[in-house]
Amino acid sequence: MRILIEQSQYGCFNMGDLAMLQVAVSRLKKFWPDAAIEVFVLKNFEESFKEFCPQAFPLTPAGQDVWFATPLSERLYELIPKSAKQQLQELEWQLRCRLPNVASSLVQRQLKKRKRLRQYQELNTFLSAIASADLVVASGGGYITDTFEAKAIRVLGILGIATSLGKPTVMVGQGIGPLENPKLRQKAKIVLPKVDLIALREQRAGLQVLDRLGVSRHKVMTTGDDTIEFVWERRSTELGKGIGVNLRIADYSPIGTNIIEKVRSALQEVASQKNAPLIPIPIEFLAVNSDVKTIKQLLPEDSGRVDDWENLATPTKIIKQIGRCRVVVAGSYHAGVFALAQGISVVGLANSQYYKDKFLGLADRFGVGCEVVFLDDDCLKEKLLASINKAWDLSEELRPQLLESAKQQIELGQAAYRKIVKLVESR
Repeated sequence: MRILIEQSQYGCFNMGDLAMLQVAVSRLKKFWPDAAIEVFVLKNFEESFKEFCPQAFPLTPAGQDVWFATPLSERLYELIPKSAKQQLQELEWQLRCRLPNVASSLVQRQLKKRKRLRQYQELNTFLSAIASADLVVASGGGYITDTFEAKAIRVLGILGIATSLGKPTVMVGQGIGPLENPKLRQKAKIVLPKVDLIALREQRAGLQVLDRLGVSRHKVMTTGDDTIEFVWERRSTELGKGIGVNLRIADYSPIGTNIIEKVRSALQEVASQKNAPLIPIPIEFLAVNSDVKTIKQLLPEDSGRVDDWENLATPTKIIKQIGRCRVVVAGSYHAGVFALAQGISVVGLANSQYYKDKFLGLADRFGVGCEVVFLDDDCLKEKLLASINKAWDLSEELRPQLLESAKQQIELGQAAYRKIVKLVESR
């Protein structure tokens, strides 16, 4: 049994993505103990990956780069006008999905002609991994969306190859959308209806997107986030006394200085009133979008050396850190999931439609204990103070309901993987 996993990000710097991958590998190994599981991982993260997922093998994504970047005919691109190149690229993408054997022959010809032997080998490694797989999995993440267009195109392209080769294909722990980009939506419409199973982590927005793409409801399950089981197994046995703090500043989560000041003021005011420590909850450790840098701006100067937080860069340590909290104020999705799954109420902070869908979907799945505050609200500080106070006051009352919801979502997630087993065995 050979399983190929395309994951949310190819490093080990986002604790939410990493935990989702760990759960996927663990669950698949439970059903197929002898399976060879390959996961796309960047070379400089291979050693870290082996520590987190010792049951799987890292596979360089370099061949993907070659596959998607090499024209099927460089000569043709030289002959056609610039205005026609984009249309040709769209046609090429469809050919790669629908007739991968034909497309691979054309790409290999280009590489041989240009004597790009290393790229030729990388391409063959990538294509062979798909061709030899008995199951192709897209592990959890929110990457089929306009926000991550390049990533979405790549994932859809890989799934397109696999479906054309007759491989069982599944997507687990998925957050789908927003998806308004016409070209991206067209690609999704070509590929996603052919995927054998799509397990959504929320149905409020994602299910509507899949309906518009023509994906049969028979192929869709709503399970909740895959990491819930991972968190549940490591949950705190009682509520903490702190207020967890997380905020993400990135292209997909635009936040200005004025917003940071209002959030900082609200957090420090309520922490003083409750005599509660503000506890840093970083999820993303990649330098360009590091939560560490953002959280530092929200905390008092005497809150400790920010460099020490780098020692939290494992999913288990972040879960334990959240276990010290009574309430978590979360600007990234998995800071919210890691809290709710161990019975800790959350105030979600959202500024973009991407994050509004994420947090509103999360609130819908748990039913209680998750309030969403929009960062573009004119009364941001007042509403944030009110939401934190409410979460604090109701935290003990809502904890049993949150834990029960987590258990139900774990059962749904396990059911999805049992369905995957039946799917593969039926082939």
